[in-house]
Formats: sequence, structure tokens, C-alpha cells
Amino acid sequence: MTQKIREAEGLLRAVPKPGETITPAPGEKNVLITSALPYCNNVPHLGNIIGSTLSADVFARYSRTRNWRTLYICGTDEYGTATETQALKEGLTPRELCDKYNATHVETYKWFELGFDYFGRTSTPLHTQIAQEIYLNLAKHGYLERLEKEQTFCEGCNKFLADRFVEGTCPHCGSDDARGDQCDVCGRTLDAVDLINPRCLVDKSHKVATRTTAHMYLKLDALQPRTEEWIRKSWKEGKWSPNAVINADGELIDARLKAGLRPTPVTRDLSWGVPVPRVEGKEHEGMESKVLYVWFDACIGYPSITANYTPEWKKWWFDQQNVRLYQFMGKDNVYFHTIYFPSVQIGDGRPWTMLHHLSTTEYLNYEGGKFSKSHNRGVFGPAAKETGIPPSVWRYYLISARPETADAMFSWADLIAANNNVLLNNFGNFVNRALKFVVAQYDSTIPDSGDAPGPFSPNDEHDAEFISDINNLIKDYIDAMDAVKLRLGLQTVMAISARGNLYLQSSGLNKALMAENPKRCAQVISRALNLIYLLTALVHPFMPATEAAMLEQLNAPPRAVSEVFSNDLLAGHRVGTPEHLFKRIDEKMADVFRDKFGGNKPKEDPLAQAADATHVAPGMSKRKAAAAKKAADKAAAAAAAAAGVTDAPKSAEVLAWEQKVADQGQVVRELKAKTPKTPEVEQEIAAAVEELKRLKAELAELAKKS
Repeated sequence: MTQKIREAEGLLRAVPKPGETITPAPGEKNVLITSALPYCNNVPHLGNIIGSTLSADVFARYSRTRNWRTLYICGTDEYGTATETQALKEGLTPRELCDKYNATHVETYKWFELGFDYFGRTSTPLHTQIAQEIYLNLAKHGYLERLEKEQTFCEGCNKFLADRFVEGTCPHCGSDDARGDQCDVCGRTLDAVDLINPRCLVDKSHKVATRTTAHMYLKLDALQPRTEEWIRKSWKEGKWSPNAVINADGELIDARLKAGLRPTPVTRDLSWGVPVPRVEGKEHEGMESKVLYVWFDACIGYPSITANYTPEWKKWWFDQQNVRLYQFMGKDNVYFHTIYFPSVQIGDGRPWTMLHHLSTTEYLNYEGGKFSKSHNRGVFGPAAKETGIPPSVWRYYLISARPETADAMFSWADLIAANNNVLLNNFGNFVNRALKFVVAQYDSTIPDSGDAPGPFSPNDEHDAEFISDINNLIKDYIDAMDAVKLRLGLQTVMAISARGNLYLQSSGLNKALMAENPKRCAQVISRALNLIYLLTALVHPFMPATEAAMLEQLNAPPRAVSEVFSNDLLAGHRVGTPEHLFKRIDEKMADVFRDKFGGNKPKEDPLAQAADATHVAPGMSKRKAAAAKKAADKAAAAAAAAAGVTDAPKSAEVLAWEQKVADQGQVVRELKAKTPKTPEVEQEIAAAVEELKRLKAELAELAKKS
């Protein structure tokens, strides 16, 4: 198809070639993005996804639409006690467990269309090498010290037990299943040696005693003055989001900082982890049998995963002047990224690329409570695709509900309303209406609007207000996204599409305008299509699959974000075939999903029978929707009658076929409404009616079988 697109530097998006390694370039804006490494002993839920990985993905995609050199790194955090204990419970080795859950994480993020440049893991030789280098540098610079403390020791296993390998009675509330680090009943943080009647998790018959052991500690107290100086500087320059370390006035409010940081352990008595490297000196004797503490090596995963992506990883991680590091995480990870790891980097002594912008979220809760894997409550991992709701809708809703300043609540009713009222009726309606008009009235070719290529004039004779409104909204969008205010950025995209809908309505775009004022009609449709082309870049960070569908329908390449509204799709450009970007979700499905993911035992639900199994139907007016429902009900009744059944539960296949009948019935009605009735239209009607009859017959057969 013919493409006529304005040629201008920076108009199109710079898309890396397959297999191309992304490295920073002098003189350009280089953006390094990380999301908190998900721990590799469980399945992520929606709160985990919006808290770090999805939020980081949105900003990474935005950075690419600005043609900034962008690298988005993530991976699974695999070492530590939690992995060993979970492996023990599942009868696997730690490596087998990590392989299992790494695959689950990869599958989940792929379905949610997360565009990592590289998704790795921490259990690699390069991770060991880099973590040990940092440990050795800290030792060389005098920031490690040997301290002795009492620790639980299992005489049956003949080894010291890490806190999660110990269970016993809580000394505070008397609960008999408290862990060595915390009691889940009273919520108190514990020390394993304080447990009453301690038990070894490996074998509860083993005798557990208390013995003295030595570990290496990081002197956070010695590093605190330099760390505080760095926090104040980075917070101001990077405009961190609200967090628990430093407030909006630049006052350090973290309780640990205010009380004075204390030395913190960097070694553990485990087998699954980075081996502690050998250091000469009596103080370091006996440490070779231990591993590095997972909280010490976890953040080192960012550079080590980058090293697994490219041998030139130091170009990203040792260039504070030319690389800006943006880090995304939930509020529970703030301490480790703003105090602990920066202290490690400072103590290491090398010129590390350090945190520039911190983006944190509060918690996303689920339908009045919390996500709970043990109680099967909430949407975990790839289960989202079981709903039949497309990833674009999930991404839109999660970002629109992103808990940026306070905890937020996931709601099925809100998710469905967001799809039906915003995506379908606002955004999708604008795109579909304009594209259908140019296809039907201009043979899919953008007419000559009289506009010159390039920015539209804000002093335009007809559309000065419209053009100024769009330019102002573009500025609002860029300001919001540059400041990593993702929710506001998404709201602005929807405001732009709403302004587009208003423009079509106020301009009176229809066949009458085309007949009475063809020049104005050509101008309106051309400007509307150019706004849609602009929207492809603005919506890309949030809904990449939606952008891809829009570009296919526009027959246009991916573009960059423009700072002003411009005439970029020129006269003579041919568009593709319009398709609905979104489909209506039956509101009754909220109760179905609530039951499915509510942690209750699955049961038959009459609402699930009433709602279509595909969950979605093409966007249509209330009148058409009512007609489609009537057709579906009629077909269902006929099928039930043919099967000799009245109130029997319907299978998912029957429900899906009912929806197909309703869809085809709508096709028939739209064809019959066409004028004039040419022989070609009559043939289309006849073929559509035959297809409807076939579907009804198949529905009747399915109903008999079920």
C-alpha cells in the first residue's frame, strides 16, 4: 500500500535491529532502567507486577519513543534462605527450584508484554565474580569487620541454621509456628535464638542448640555520612518519588538513619549462594565456608545481569556523568536501593553509576483484602490470560490504578468499566470512527487537506482552539512522563483521544459535510488521522499491542513522540482495514472472576452461565447490543429446546458459540441496513445469512452433547 509520510529528522522511532547490543553513546541521553528483581521462590501477582516490572516497562517504552538510548534490565533473585527452604518443601534442589520459577516469571512477563532488553538471573558465574570483587574491595578499604554472635545450631545436621531454617514458639504471643526471623501471628521481628523450643526445618526431631559463630559485617556506620550526602544530592537532582527515606522537604526520615546505622551482616551459613572469597588475615579466617548474604548480593544482580547481556556492561555501570539510572520498586524495597546498596557502591570505591531517579509504589490490594497465594486469593502469574481479557486491557487498568502515593484496591468491576467506558467508548471509538470514514468515503486514501507538511498552526482559521488544546496536552504528557508520573501520563493520553472525539463531533464529520463542504471535510479527516498517528506513540508505553494494531490500520511505521501536533500522514497515503481495538466485556463477568479468583472452592455460578464464555463482544451501541443479546438468547433457547433441556448449565463451548451466533447476527443486521441494495450487497447478505444458519445448527448440536 502507498505510504506518504513526512520526512523529518526524529519523526520516526529508532528501533534497534534484531540482535543489536544497546550501549550508551556520548552526547546522547542514556537511560538505564531496572525493576526490583523478583524473588525466585514464588509466582508474581498483580501487585508485584505493577509495583516494579510493569511500571519500569512503561517508562522504558516511553524512553524509546523519545529516541533515548535505553536499556531495561531485570531478572530473578535466586540465592538465599528463602530459596533453600522452599526447595526443601517442594523436594527439589535450589537450582531445580530456581529453574522452575524463573520459567514461570518469564512466561508471566511475556504474556503481559514486558519488553525487557534482557531478563536474566543472579545464579550465574558473572554474578559470583562481580559480587566477590565488591566484597574484596570493601575488605581492602576497611569497611568489613568480624563480629561474633549467638546462632541456632542443629546437632543432627551438624551446622548453623539460617533464621528461616528454624521454627518454634514465639516468645511474644506464644504461637507455635513462628519462624526464626518473624512471627506471622503477632507480626514481631524475631531473632532465631529467642524462639522457645526451636525446631530444625530439615528434621524436627533434631536437637537445636545455641552456639557462637562469626560473620563479616559491613560498617554502615562508617559509611553513613557519605551515604547521607549522596541521598540528599541524588534526591534533589533525580526528583525521587515520595518514599520513607527522605521527605518532600529534603529531611532524612528513615528511622535507621536517624538512630544511626549499625554494622550489618554480609555473610551467611548456607550452601546456596555466592561463596565468600578468600581474604588474607586472621579476621577473615573461616569465612570461605560461608556464602554472601542475599541482601548483600541481590542489588549486585543489576550490574551482573547487565554483564550477562553485554561484555561492555561497565559502559552502563561506571559512567555517572552520561548515564541516568532509573529504578522501580515497591515501598518495601526502598531501604536497600537508597541506603544499603548505595553504601556498598560508595565503600567499593569505584565510580559507579548510582541511582538517579527512584520510582516507588505503595501496595495494590485485592477486592477488599490482600493477595494470598496460600489461600489462592487474587490473580497470580499467567492466570490473567485465563480471563480472556487481553494484555492491553490489563496493562491499562493496572497503570490507571497504580498506587503512586497510597495503597490502591484492585476491583473486577473497575477493570471492566475501564475497558467498556474508556478504552472502548472513548479511545477505540475515536480511532475506529475516523478510519472507517476515510475507508468508506475516500477509498482508504487520505484526501488533500490543503495543510502543508509539518506543525499545524495554532492560529488556524477553523481549528485554532483544537490545535492549541492538543499541543497543551502533548506538553502535559511529556512533563508527566519525564517526571515518571505514569498514571497522569496515561490520563493525558485518554484526554487527547477524548478531545479527538469532540473534534469529530463539533466538526460535524459525516457524508453531508463531505457533500456541502468537501475542502473542510478533507481537512477534518486528515487532521483526525494525524492525531491518531500521534496517539500511536503516546499509547505505546501503556499498550504496545494496541499501538501495533493502530499502526497496521494506519499503514504507518512506529513514530517518536512529537512535541507539537503535526501533519505527518500526507495526502495520498493509503490506510489499512479498520478493526475494533477493544471489545466489550460482559459486566456479569465481574462476579464470575470474583468467584474464580476469590480463594473459594470453585462452584457453579448462574452468573457465569449467563455471561458469555469469551467474556467480550464487539463494541456497539446500546440498541445494537440489545439486539445482539436478544439474538443470543433466542439462539440459546432454540438450542436448549432442541436438546430437550431448559435450565441445564451451559458448557464454555456452548457459551462461546452463542457469542458467535450473536456476532454473526449483528453482521447480518449491518449488511441489511446498507443502502443502496446493490447485487453485491445482496450476495453478501445471503452469504452472511447462510453462515448464521450454520452457526445456529452447530450450536444446537453442541447443546445436545452438553
